[in-house]
Amino acid sequence: MPEQLTGAQALIRSLEYEGVEVVFGMPGGAILKAYDPIIESPIRHVLARHEQGAGHMASGYAHATGRVGVAMVTSGPAATNLLTALQDAYMDSVPMVAITGQVATTSIGNDAFQEAHTWGMSMPATKHNSLVTSADDIPDAIREAFHLASTGRKGPVLVDLPKDILAATMTWHRPGEINLPGYKPAVKGHPRQVKAAVDLIEQSEHPVLYVGGGVVAAGGADELKEFAELINVPLVTTLMARGIFPDSHRLNLGMPGMHGNYTATIAMQRSDLLITIGARFDDRITGDLKHFAPEAKIIHVDVDPAEISKNRFADVPIVGDAKAVLEQLIAETERRDAQPSRDSWLATLRDWQTMYPLAYDQDPEGPIQQQYVIEELHRLTGGDATIVAGVGQHQMWASQFWGFEEPRRWINSGGLGTMGYAIPAAIGAKVGTPDEIVFAVDGDGCFQMTGTELITASVENIPIKVALLNNASLGMVKQWQTLFYDGRLSQTELSPITPNFAMFAEACGAVGLRADRPDQVAAVLEEALAINDRPVLIEFICDPEAMVFPMVPAGGSNDDIALSREDFMSREDPA
Repeated sequence: MPEQLTGAQALIRSLEYEGVEVVFGMPGGAILKAYDPIIESPIRHVLARHEQGAGHMASGYAHATGRVGVAMVTSGPAATNLLTALQDAYMDSVPMVAITGQVATTSIGNDAFQEAHTWGMSMPATKHNSLVTSADDIPDAIREAFHLASTGRKGPVLVDLPKDILAATMTWHRPGEINLPGYKPAVKGHPRQVKAAVDLIEQSEHPVLYVGGGVVAAGGADELKEFAELINVPLVTTLMARGIFPDSHRLNLGMPGMHGNYTATIAMQRSDLLITIGARFDDRITGDLKHFAPEAKIIHVDVDPAEISKNRFADVPIVGDAKAVLEQLIAETERRDAQPSRDSWLATLRDWQTMYPLAYDQDPEGPIQQQYVIEELHRLTGGDATIVAGVGQHQMWASQFWGFEEPRRWINSGGLGTMGYAIPAAIGAKVGTPDEIVFAVDGDGCFQMTGTELITASVENIPIKVALLNNASLGMVKQWQTLFYDGRLSQTELSPITPNFAMFAEACGAVGLRADRPDQVAAVLEEALAINDRPVLIEFICDPEAMVFPMVPAGGSNDDIALSREDFMSREDPA
């Protein structure tokens, strides 16, 4: 006899069929039916303290594992709270499925209690969304959501479930074959375009591989390394691609752009060919597009055809999965004669690296420099840790001064720049990779937005570690006010004593530590690394006047990159 299930039971079983191991969420009225069958399910539920936190946890899980992260919340304000996390995942192409409760179908449009037009509001913040109006449709809706989230250009997909649909009875059936006639993402690139790309590479004298997060999403680290070495071309990695290529490799120039290093940024400016793979010519990389890499021809590989020539015209466009296209490029290159040596170009870049390194000064007497904390953490872990950053100065310092050697061990909010991302995302990353050291590098401003999720980490036994770089300010905004508003600081200075972050951590069930002087940094980090049975937060009292350099002013040319505050001030127009 066919098995009869409620829509709620069908939802949980459908998630099990997709191999879901964990759901991050918070119950409420409209989704309550779905929270009953999850009691008997092998799926782990992590109870967030805020729906935005649940969304960022799902994102951190997806970043760390490459699998689809799942968040489940109720209707109305819960769904609107989740929107920030959805837009964040959308900007960074993170595979995620969001399940939201909705008022009964008979009440939709009547301004019922906790009603919100979830599918309408989330439409521009998701890759796809759907309102399910029959319990029979739940298995296929979930299957389609996971398929869309995890294929092509990955991204968040939302499934909105009215509470009467969750309560209704359906005859259980396994989800059928995916039938989405209008959705056929390209995998392999066109062979003619691949040949044209290799032609350009052979003709170039100053090429640069410009690598973005699409290569991480495609799992193309090995293919990228093989290709870069085969053509002997230097490489830059965007903020979202840090770790896809070892920082220690002779061809890796590091991160370019607004706060990238000099060599990576200027190498792009002076290149005659940008071999762009899985990157989108973001404004933080290009600066003023009119002045970006003026002599460079462009090869652009991207799984999303909408990105090709969107910001910069592509001389050779290739639509396809980064890993698959890299395999094609390798095969085509191997059929040709050996590539030019490019020794002169590489020697020039090495000279720039020697002349213009990333640098800072740590006075033994203090104050603690944020870069010093990051370098000490790297030294003590040997780089064997997953780093999850918030947004702002600490994010840039972490991306600059941590030596990344593997993909998926650098997690941050790139496109949307979401303050408060680090703590919940670190929780998700730790759930997905429980045997890894997961360190959230956060700022005091960011932490105060979502720091209550430390309670989640404690109660759910998720032992993340937090390096809180406290400069008593909204550091990046303060930096801009100092440089561009004649030092007129407006609403960017925070209290240097409130809250006491170490005591706050203890109140949340975590261990709270503190370092006031440089000579305490290593000791508190070692203490934190030795504690693995509960979360740990270390508050570092850092230099409140420290600034992130190099820096390209927003909207300026990358040629105007300033290496220090003194360098920046000397370039200002006296008029």
